[in-house]
Amino acid sequence: MPSLRTALLQSSGRPRAVAENLKVLDEAAARAAGAGARLLVSPELFLTGYAIGDAVPELAEPADGPGAEAVAEIAVRHGLAILYGYPERDGERIFNASQLIGPDGGRLANYRKTHLFGCFEQEWFTPGDQPVVQADLDGIRIGLLICYDVEFPENVRAHALAGTDLLLVPTAMMHPFQFVAESVVPVRAFESQMYVAYVNRTGPEGEFEFVGLSCLAGPDGTVRTRAGRGEELVVGEVDPEFLAASRAANPYLHDRRPGLYGSLA
Repeated sequence: MPSLRTALLQSSGRPRAVAENLKVLDEAAARAAGAGARLLVSPELFLTGYAIGDAVPELAEPADGPGAEAVAEIAVRHGLAILYGYPERDGERIFNASQLIGPDGGRLANYRKTHLFGCFEQEWFTPGDQPVVQADLDGIRIGLLICYDVEFPENVRAHALAGTDLLLVPTAMMHPFQFVAESVVPVRAFESQMYVAYVNRTGPEGEFEFVGLSCLAGPDGTVRTRAGRGEELVVGEVDPEFLAASRAANPYLHDRRPGLYGSLA
């Protein structure tokens, strides 16, 4: 099975400027496709911006709303799948969500962040209640989490047990938590034997200072590609043959003893 070339878009776009952010996404998709990528991953709440405060209700839209339609057009035009973050409206509730659009423009998966970080998120968003959301792309089982979710090992292990090969984690990781990108994410990839694409915002935005450092970590715990602190598009390979060999050499899932872990819940 061939590798899945994956592009990570490290950018904050422009807060509250959906049309401008779609232009950034379109340009990144063109560059990613030109580099041979089949998947482009953008950061948390990329469609609207993260630091949007009381504009959350105004900018939120349903999973099949105009943002999804616009991203689908971009995906079809450039022939690659796209994961984007956005505030999802479902009736009176609003979720911090990410949606995976396929190369044919179809909606493959939609995930609602289950662990909300800080006062801003807890004020405006409802936590999701589905811990494992997956889709298949080019023979790779893709799973979705968002930012703070990956800092809970239980979340990543649940994906491992469900067969996730590549975990996509759009994020808005800010100073002084850069150790998450530098240390936590590679360890999560190793201990649960999967690839993890962690894709961050960058620069100042409202009260926040995002630190970049987006990365694609492999199941051996090494970082296959890493962005710096500024706007950047980086590309890495998700190799299913290497993943299979790594799982055989590091049998954490096989060697688990679930009967001992009841107290963890």
